[in-house]
Amino acid sequence: MTTPNRPPPRITPSYLENAALHYLERFAASSAGLRRVLLRKVDRSVAHWGGERADHLAAVDAVIVKLTGLGYLNDQAFAEMKTRSLHRQGKGSRAIRATLAAKGVTSDLAEQAMDTLTAEHAEPDLAAAVKLARKRRLGPFRPPENRAETRAKDMAALARSGFDFDTVRRVIDACSIEALEEMLAS
Repeated sequence: MTTPNRPPPRITPSYLENAALHYLERFAASSAGLRRVLLRKVDRSVAHWGGERADHLAAVDAVIVKLTGLGYLNDQAFAEMKTRSLHRQGKGSRAIRATLAAKGVTSDLAEQAMDTLTAEHAEPDLAAAVKLARKRRLGPFRPPENRAETRAKDMAALARSGFDFDTVRRVIDACSIEALEEMLAS
């Protein structure tokens, strides 16, 4: 990030490539996400030094094509990694798809990543909902004396995480933790 005393660097193809590599060293990114990062750098430079944004678009595209060819950018691998990570956090399939869309992953690649997740888990949404319920102490993971009064609140928490009503109801209304584990095993 630039400080008020230091102007942004002028945009050159080598600067864009170095900036992209530096960014990819620190963060996993999709092609669209890296493109947004590079275009923000272009915009700051153009605002300070003058010129047109369109003059640098070809250089940004060339960097993305080069890094994709070298294997540093792989949208399919990014989508699968992000899908697994969000699933481990207890996110539902709708929330996962929305996050992937926001990261610039195409719907086809998002579906392929969700299919990979389905191959790993019989019911990925149910498994993620149970993980989230365990983590946040919802439903059967809550003390029995508090369950009835917090049922609506617990259901809302799972719904906000992208789970459908049927999955939310199955998790929150399970009579015990053992019953949830049986649902996952079957």
